[in-house]
Amino acid sequence: MPALDRDDVAHLARLSRLQLTDAERDHYGEQLDVILAAVARVAEVAADDVPPTTHAVPVVNVTRPDVVVPCLSREDVLSGAPAAEDDRFRVPRILDEEEQ
Repeated sequence: MPALDRDDVAHLARLSRLQLTDAERDHYGEQLDVILAAVARVAEVAADDVPPTTHAVPVVNVTRPDVVVPCLSREDVLSGAPAAEDDRFRVPRILDEEEQ
């Protein structure tokens, strides 16, 4: 795989909306070359008879049945809140009306 030149790195930086100095282009170009070489090595090893996987070992999702159990009443929960309004927790506004 051919190495990335400074123009390639500059193009990638523009696509990423990054402003890089000449020194940064050289530095990141070297790092990208290492990454691309590693990906190329993996591609060489990948065989058609090996299925793609996301984990080295099978992963099983362990779940439990969803069972309804008694819980606190709304009044009990809201009684411990610093502020409540209309049967809900009242919290400080963090966004202005225009930003919503």
